[in-house]
Amino acid sequence: MHLAHSPCPNDTFIYHAWTSGLVDGPATRLTFADIDVTNTACARGEFDVAKVSYAALPHLGDEWRLLPAGGALGRGCGPLVLTGDGTAVGDLAGKRVAVPSDRSTAFMLFNLWLRDLGSPEVAWEVVPFDQIMPAVRDGRFDAGLVIHEARFTYRDYGLRSLVDLGEWWEGSTGCPIPLGAIVAKSHLDTDAITAAIRASLDYAWAHPEASRAYVAEHAQEMSDDVCRMHIDLYVNEFSRDLGAEGRAAVERLLGGAAELGLVPKLEIPLP
Repeated sequence: MHLAHSPCPNDTFIYHAWTSGLVDGPATRLTFADIDVTNTACARGEFDVAKVSYAALPHLGDEWRLLPAGGALGRGCGPLVLTGDGTAVGDLAGKRVAVPSDRSTAFMLFNLWLRDLGSPEVAWEVVPFDQIMPAVRDGRFDAGLVIHEARFTYRDYGLRSLVDLGEWWEGSTGCPIPLGAIVAKSHLDTDAITAAIRASLDYAWAHPEASRAYVAEHAQEMSDDVCRMHIDLYVNEFSRDLGAEGRAAVERLLGGAAELGLVPKLEIPLP
């Protein structure tokens, strides 16, 4: 079974026990891939199980199923819009913005927020997420939309937060933020895959030292403290079970985006 997820600490923490054979589950072949890669690769039918953005789900066909475990959904963990100068919210029109993916939840939230502001026109460009903050710092972009551990490190680049899109979303809707989803090909035993993910997560919580070196190895030069904060923020009860609250948040996000014409109507059933 070909599994793809990011090298970020939340994913390596969750999946280490399964992919290392520490818990029972289907045999896997693992590929590390950033979310922008998996979003488009899954739309082409690649991989068997993969971590994608919730915003990518409307672009996937009926050969995929959303799993209720292993993803990233929570509170206080939303994307940030960063700037390096005196740009204010009202000054965004005509600005150049670096974004990590045009099928990411971050980009969807950014567009919903812009609609809330009256739809100022901005010029955006997809940039690998680890290059966004240096590009804004160096003046190649006026602002950057960032995800993951950037919320802990952006001040190191001399940047400031223009808006926390997570705070905006939660304040507007009361819902947690659907960020990353786990999808599997519909012909597979999705119950067995879900059970393996939950067993792997339970093992990680019970034995955090078991994955520490593995997480650090793939953490792209993060410090141990940033790795720990990343895991603490993005791995939570929703990682084990999407639940009714999680499903409601997904319906609110993707349904609202579809009504505005930002994405097609969601066809994949929610678990």
